[in-house]
Amino acid sequence: MRDYSTATTQFNYQQTVDAALSGNLQGLNACVECCDRHALPGRIALFWEGKDGRSATSTFSELQDQAARFANFLLAQGVKRGDKVAGLLPRTAELLVVVFATWRIGAVYQPLFTAFGPKAIEHRLSSSGAALVVTDAVNRPKLNEVADCPTIVTVAGPKGEGIVRGDFSFWAELPTHSNVCEPVLLGADEPFLLMFTSGTTGPSKALAVPLKAIVAFQSYTRDAVDLRPEDAFWNVADPGWAYGIYFGVTGPLSMGHPITFYDGPFTLESTCRVINKYGITNLTGSPTAYRLLIAGGEQFAGSIKGKLRIVSSAGEPLNPEVIRWFADNLGVTIHDHYGQTELGMVLCNHHGLDHPVHVGSAGFASPGHRIVVLDDNHQELPAGQPGILAIDRDQSPMCWFAGYEGGKTKAFVGQYYLSGDTVELNPDGSISFVGRSDDVITTSGYRVGPFDVESALIEHPAVVEAAVVGKPCPERTELVKAFVVLSPQYRAEPELAEELRQHVRKRLAAHSYPREIEFVSELPKTPSGKLQRFILRNQEIAKVQAAQASSTTA
Repeated sequence: MRDYSTATTQFNYQQTVDAALSGNLQGLNACVECCDRHALPGRIALFWEGKDGRSATSTFSELQDQAARFANFLLAQGVKRGDKVAGLLPRTAELLVVVFATWRIGAVYQPLFTAFGPKAIEHRLSSSGAALVVTDAVNRPKLNEVADCPTIVTVAGPKGEGIVRGDFSFWAELPTHSNVCEPVLLGADEPFLLMFTSGTTGPSKALAVPLKAIVAFQSYTRDAVDLRPEDAFWNVADPGWAYGIYFGVTGPLSMGHPITFYDGPFTLESTCRVINKYGITNLTGSPTAYRLLIAGGEQFAGSIKGKLRIVSSAGEPLNPEVIRWFADNLGVTIHDHYGQTELGMVLCNHHGLDHPVHVGSAGFASPGHRIVVLDDNHQELPAGQPGILAIDRDQSPMCWFAGYEGGKTKAFVGQYYLSGDTVELNPDGSISFVGRSDDVITTSGYRVGPFDVESALIEHPAVVEAAVVGKPCPERTELVKAFVVLSPQYRAEPELAEELRQHVRKRLAAHSYPREIEFVSELPKTPSGKLQRFILRNQEIAKVQAAQASSTTA
C-alpha cells in the first residue's frame, strides 16, 4: 500500500498521463485505450451473467472486431467525429460494442438509463442532437413516444423480435461491414462521453467528458478501489449512470482489467450467485444496495463470507452501521467514496493508499485534486466549520470538468468549482459530509432532479402546480415526496394519488416517481413567484424528527 502523503505531494500529472495512457503523441482514442491495446489472444474483457442463469465471456479481441464493424456502419450512416451516439441498452456485450465503435470514429457516446421513460429520453436526445440511438427489443417501444427520434438501431430478441419497420438490425448489419477501421485520434480535451446531471431549477444539464478524464478514472480505480491484476471485479452500478460508465467500464477496461455485467434485477440471491460463481474479490456499489444485502442477514453473510477482499461504496453517504456490519459479519473493510457526474470521484477513503480512516468521514482528496471548504463569501474555512465543498481548479490538474453544454455555470466562482454539498474539514485533513445544500434528491443511490418530477406531474390534467422534495428515510436516504395543487375539477383521493405516481413512473423512471403525494391548496413561494422547496423539505424533516422523538419517549 502506498503512503497517501507521498502519493499526493509527488503527484505529477504528465507522468500520470504517460503511465496511464499509451503515449501516442499524435492524439488519443478511447477505443484504443480501453480495448485495442489489451487485445491479446484469449484476454477476457467481459464476464456476462444473465438473470436466467445464462452466461458468456467476451475477449478484447472479439470486442475489437465487432466494434470496428459497427464503427464502419456508423460511418456509412454519416456519423462523424464529435457526433453523439446514444445507447439505451442493458448490461450486455452489445453495449460495449456500441461504446467502443462510437469512440473508434471519434464520436461521443451518450448513455441512457434503461429505466428512463419516454419524456426523460426525449429531453436527453433532443438536447444532445444525437445522430443515432441503439436500443434493444425490451426498450424499443419507448422510442415510439419520442418526438423527432434519430435513426434507430435495434438489438433484436432471441427470435428476431423488436425490430420495427425502418430500424436497422444490429446483428444483421455487423457482418456486412469490414472489421478494419482506423481509430480517429483526438486531443486530450475533446469529448468522448456526454453525460446529463440532475438539476434543481431546470431540466437535466448536459456535460461533455474529455478524453483526459480517463487518467482520473484510472487513478480512482487504482488508488481508491485498489483494483489489482489478481482481483475479480464487479461494479454493480448501471452503465447508464456516471459511476457505472466511468468506473464500471472505462476505468477498469483502460487498465486491461475484465469487468462483470449482471443483466438482471439486484437481489440477495443474484448477488450471492454472481460473487460465488465468478469469485468476486473487489466489489463496488451503493449504500442502498448494501443495506438490502444486510437485510438478508446470515443467509447473505454465510454465502459470501471470506470471498471479498475490498468493498467500496459511492452514491450517498455510507451509514456507520453498514461499515460495522461488513467488518463484523464478512470480515471485510468497506470504504466511503464521494464524487459527482461533473467530477468523477474526488474525495475518498482510499483502499490503495495508507491514511487514517474515520467512521463518518468521506475521506481525503484524491491525488491531483485540492479540495477546500468555503464560506458564503467563498473564503476558505479552517477545520471545524461547515461550508461548501469546492475544488480549487487552479491546483487540481486531475479536475477535467470545464462546464455544462450551451452556457456558463454558477458553479464556477473564480478558481473554485462549488459542489453544492455542505461538508466540514477535520483537523487531520479529511472531510466529513454534512448534507446537500441544493434541492437534488438522493434516493436509493440515485440523484433525482425535482424539476423533472414536477414537470411530469404537471403534464397530468389534474395537476395545476407541484413541488418535489426529499423526505428523510433510513432505508433509501430520502424518499421522493410531491406536494400537489389540484385543478378544481379533481378531488384529493388516494386513487388519484396512485394514478399520479404511476404517471410519473411511466414518464420518467422507476426510481424517480414520488412515493408520497400530499395534496395542498398552495405552495410556498417568494414574492417574485419562485418556488421555495426548502420550506417544504424542512417541514418534512421536522415531522420525521418529531415522530422519532415520540417513538423514543413511548
